[in-house]
Amino acid sequence: MFSDEWEKQMNVLITGSNGQLGSELRELVNNSTLNTQHSTFHFTDRNTLDITDSHAIESFCLENNIEVIINCAAYTAVDKAEDDEINADKVNHLAVKNLAQIAKDKNIKLIHISTDYVFDGQAYKPYTESDITNPQSVYGQTKLDGEKAMREVNPKNSIIIRTSWVYSSYGANFVKTMLRLGKEKEQLGVIFDQIGSPTYAKDLAKVIIHIIQHSTLNTQHSVEIYHYSNEGVTSWYDFAKTIFELSDIQCDVKPIETKEYPTPATRPHYSLLNKSKIKKEFNLTIPYWKDSLSDCITKIMNGEG
Repeated sequence: MFSDEWEKQMNVLITGSNGQLGSELRELVNNSTLNTQHSTFHFTDRNTLDITDSHAIESFCLENNIEVIINCAAYTAVDKAEDDEINADKVNHLAVKNLAQIAKDKNIKLIHISTDYVFDGQAYKPYTESDITNPQSVYGQTKLDGEKAMREVNPKNSIIIRTSWVYSSYGANFVKTMLRLGKEKEQLGVIFDQIGSPTYAKDLAKVIIHIIQHSTLNTQHSVEIYHYSNEGVTSWYDFAKTIFELSDIQCDVKPIETKEYPTPATRPHYSLLNKSKIKKEFNLTIPYWKDSLSDCITKIMNGEG
């Protein structure tokens, strides 16, 4: 699926580089066999580049001759966002608008990461990119507002990738939480009535690198939206059971309903994403979620990430 040669050497800005996806991109660039020695990757976080400051972004892009922006930065504290809408909006909406405007003005390619939370979770079949959005949380609404702002500004050769249930050997996530709790507790209750597909950030990072290797992003006239997660279907309950099986942790997992574990933010009960579009247009073969989970757990057990 992925070639070892870049079609074009380029200057790439990656925001949110200390998060799960940003960290996987850094590892991929630094450790892979990709011929990237003539390309320059600028890995930034909120301490080195404030993406809510349009002047800071513009200056950075001009000084470093940026040709591609990969926006991994996001306000992802889903429950906290319910009481912190202003800051969530700054990062998930207004900052995306800033990036889109600069990408348009400077002819920069832009890849922005969004979420399954833009949907209400009431579907009965996997969501396509054209399905009606209806976020049920502040986090989901601010992410959708960021999408809308990007599409209104409409920088050429730019895309939005919606993803779901992201985990990695880096950062904090469901997999690491289960590994910790599974060792601390004899029994856990995990929600069984929320259905989706996990996304290994390492797999998504590979896809992004593959996409920017193309001379164009197939979006000459408008921003395109794509869906990406690993293949397969599961619940949080089955996800947890599989984590324990793959890591040989003896912990009794009990299925519970969402109503038994109330949270400030409403989660989609069904968030399967239809990935046909991205697979067809970029000739992708997407790994099965259990295979990717096994790879991640092996990395964690080896102290990587």
